Amino acid sequence: MENKMESKSPAQGESFRELFEQLASNLSNIVRDEIELVIRRAQEKAAEFRGGVVALIIGAVICFIAFIPLSIALIIWLASHMAPAMAALVSGGAFLFLGVLIALIGYTKLKKAFRK
Repeated sequence: MENKMESKSPAQGESFRELFEQLASNLSNIVRDEIELVIRRAQEKAAEFRGGVVALIIGAVICFIAFIPLSIALIIWLASHMAPAMAALVSGGAFLFLGVLIALIGYTKLKKAFRK
């Protein structure tokens, strides 16, 4: 019985070598493309996150600017019902509670965004 490997022509052996070289090259290209895809997705997520943070900061600054006169108006209104110092403490405590609550909500949303 003849060995089947010996009966193959050199051109067939060379074509197998070429196929394996192509396979290695294609695998290399696939890995490179997948790495580029992961990097691109990470950049897109970072851009989305950056846009959200910028909008959050701008909104916070505008709210803070509006908060000052509203806070003064609340203190003046409460001062007509109680001592001015007590009115300032009550409104300050209420705003502190509201601020902490909003900060915790924002922290939870940012934490959830990082998990995606």
